[in-house]
Formats: sequence, C-alpha cells, structure tokens
Amino acid sequence: MVEATPLTQALAAYEVARLPRKDSPHTVAARRRDVAGVLPRLAVAVGSPADDLLVADLTVRGLRGAFADFAGTHARSSIARCWSTWNGWCDFLVAEEALPGNPMAGVARPRPARSAPKPLRGEDTPEVLLAAVAAGARPARQPWPERDLALIATLLVSGIRSAELTGLRVGDLVGTPGDERLHVLGKGNAERSVPVEPALADLIRAYGRSRSARFSGGRPPRLDAPLFVDTAGRPLTRNQLQHLVRSCYRSAGIHDRVHRGSLVHALRHTFATRVVASGASAVEVMRLLGHQSLTTSQQYVDAGAQELRSAAAGNASYAALRQLTGDPPPRGAGC
Repeated sequence: MVEATPLTQALAAYEVARLPRKDSPHTVAARRRDVAGVLPRLAVAVGSPADDLLVADLTVRGLRGAFADFAGTHARSSIARCWSTWNGWCDFLVAEEALPGNPMAGVARPRPARSAPKPLRGEDTPEVLLAAVAAGARPARQPWPERDLALIATLLVSGIRSAELTGLRVGDLVGTPGDERLHVLGKGNAERSVPVEPALADLIRAYGRSRSARFSGGRPPRLDAPLFVDTAGRPLTRNQLQHLVRSCYRSAGIHDRVHRGSLVHALRHTFATRVVASGASAVEVMRLLGHQSLTTSQQYVDAGAQELRSAAAGNASYAALRQLTGDPPPRGAGC
C-alpha cells in the first residue's frame, strides 16, 4: 500500500485487518459512523471530492480542519471516540508503510470527562414506571404490555446496555428455577452472566408465551431467535428500543425525571445506584455491568457514598441554616 492508494481501498484493507479481533456489530457500526462523519469534512479541508481522497490526503492540516468542523456539532465523548477510530486507522497505515507517521498525533482531542451517573430522579420513580407499563399505559397501535414490561424490567434490574439487550437470544436465559441468569455479550464481545431473580424470569416467560400466541400458534420460538422483537415479530432495533423506552417514560408521567441525554442508559444507571445503595462493592458493580475498568464502577460507589453525605452535613454552614429553619441535626452529627 502506498500514499497514492484511494482512501476507500485503504479503509477496506483496515476492515479486513480487524476481522481477527471479532469486533461486535455495535463496534463495527460505530467505527463506520466515525469514519463517515469525518470523511466529507476532510474532503472539504483538502479541497477534493470525497470519492477521490487518497492516503496522501491524511495530513495533520487536513485532519485538524476536519475535526475542528466535526467538533462544532458533536459532544466531547463523540469527538474522543471518533479520534480513537481515526488514530487506529492511521496507525494501521503507518504499519503498512503507507504513511511515514501518524498525523493524528497533531490533532487535538478532548480530555475524557468523568461524568456522574444519571439515574432516574425520585426514589419511587422505578416503581411508578413499572406499575404504569404493567397496566398497559403506553399507547400503541398494537399494544403489547407483556413485552413492554419484560423489556423495561430487564433493563431496570439487570443493568445491561441497549446493544446487549437487542443482542439477547431466547436461549440466553439459562439456569434452573431460582438460580437463573442472563448470558450477555458485552463490549468487545466480552461475555458475562447477570443473575436473574424469579420475578424477572417469570415476566420474561410470560412475555414468551404471549409472543408464541401472536406469531407461532402457541409454539415457542427457537433458542437462537432474538429475545425481544417488535410487533411484527422482527428483531427489535436500537431506534425502536429508544422510542419504546421514551414512550414508556411519557405514559408513566416520569419523562421530567430523566436526565437530558440519558434514555435507556438511565435504567442502567438506576440499577447501578440501587445495587450500591444495597451494599454492593465497586468490584461487584464492575462484574454486573461488564465494565473494563474499576474506575468506571467506582463512580457509582462515590455517587452513593453515605460517608460523603455525612461529611457534607457536618458543614458548619449547615448548622447555621438549621438554626434559621428549625430543622433538627442529622442523626450522628454534632452541632
């Protein structure tokens, strides 16, 4: 491969080189979006049609201009992920001796922001949501409360990601009654087992029976069939999942308790903060959520730490506020 190689050909070679990594479909799709998001901007920066771009056009100046434009309409996390995608591609081209050096070293990238967890607001919000979904409050042309309840409950009490839920198969609920678990394929094709209590297993089975009645004349679906499907029996897509969860929030009247920019992920964060409140350690949270780093899991422990609340409550300024309002001091705090 040389600098005169078309970028489309270089990208195809990079995709082939990554095949042994067995990237998940979600990872592949995200990588392609990252390339597609910057490629036309690079074409503008170097003054060439996108289809005519060559490996030689991967210059520091061109990529700086492309990423500067990309940054104007994308969040910090999206820019950082996109930078990593292009950096990996350019590393590959350097290894192939198509580039003398990686130009991404000269392109700025945002520092990773340590964002706080964004669970649903309100102590009783999960219960309100489940009750509304169970009652069939979500308006739909073809109502399917059994499916909706099983789906929302799975997200809420297992903490799995959107892509992990849409990737579940019927046979991924395994184990004997009372000792069941979900077999989950996470990021980087990492596998894990999430414990499932009888209450959730019963909901999933009830949904399965309603599904069989709808589509199979009572026959159960194949074990390798997608677990969650739409009202036509097709695998549930990411966009359909987002729409379903959003409409469940609205029909339950809790849409104002969801942090901006957090939709399905709010249920994952709610799961994590609740298991921490029940005494789970950062290591247990990491294993349940499928995190690669303990630092990520520690965020939930930090957010829910009672020690921090007690320390804040001991602030002398709070003592003055309590005197003004007549509120009693918190238990265990001296004034």
